[in-house]
Amino acid sequence: MNHESLPSSRLQAEAVAPASVGNVGVGFDILGHTLAGAGDRARVRRIDEPEVRIKLVDGVFRDLPLDAPLNTAGAALIALRDRQQLSFGFELELYKGIALGSGMGGSASSCVAALVAGNALLDEPLDIHALYPLAMHGEAVASGGLHGDNVGPMLMGGLVLATAEHLVPIPVPAHWHCALVHPHFVLETRVARAALAGDYRLAEFIAQSANLAQVLAGCYRGDAGLVRAGLSDVLVEPRRARLIPGFARVKAAALDHEALGASISGAGPSVFGWFESAALAHAAAAEMVAAFAAEGLDSDRFVAPIAGPAAHVVHA
Repeated sequence: MNHESLPSSRLQAEAVAPASVGNVGVGFDILGHTLAGAGDRARVRRIDEPEVRIKLVDGVFRDLPLDAPLNTAGAALIALRDRQQLSFGFELELYKGIALGSGMGGSASSCVAALVAGNALLDEPLDIHALYPLAMHGEAVASGGLHGDNVGPMLMGGLVLATAEHLVPIPVPAHWHCALVHPHFVLETRVARAALAGDYRLAEFIAQSANLAQVLAGCYRGDAGLVRAGLSDVLVEPRRARLIPGFARVKAAALDHEALGASISGAGPSVFGWFESAALAHAAAAEMVAAFAAEGLDSDRFVAPIAGPAAHVVHA
């Protein structure tokens, strides 16, 4: 293809994808929401060679594979090329704004930012639902499995129920906020998943199902009481809490400031809480930071609406 015949704006695109809160406690691998304040950025250039190559990884974390199939962003672009049987390729520059192993969807953010930028360079760009399986394929390089609780919300924005085949946006009152505190401590997703091995009781699944149902119903109805009754992870959190220094104290700090609920964000070690106002979320975040400090850990705080942004092109 003669690229000189194409508009210059179609040869390169840049996209950002926000951080996310995966699982939201009660929706393991199927529920998540985006969080403004942190994210990854991808600059993708269309090239004549039928391949995907990674030119650069920079930002808060640089030690990522430059071999495209071993990188979540590279793998997603490869999946896009294969699906569309493209005659051209992509060159990627990735700028990390989310630390890996943070529980903030860092692997997913890289993958989605690259995919959204690459999609913008197609003659006929795909819609979000067509991009979704490609994003899951890309993130699987890091997570080891196909699940959409991070990539789904990043593609769609806000709180999303992300099943194997469907993305379902869940309405949330605009004034409800999330406070997330990220301790400077790395917890690898694979390690966190290994902690879930073992037997589970049927009663635990019943309780978790009831809690998830109450959270979803509460969001649809804008009923904080229903969310408060349900936002409690009885299935996964008890098995992962020991991996996060001071988790009980940090969670208590959120609940002491009227959180609707608090739990581990994604695989951890970040801890999040939901609140009915920005003021409550900010007050809680300060105490959550103090709780991690009592464990000798510095941390970063993020406070933003639960109905967060979607990944989008910032320059094309």
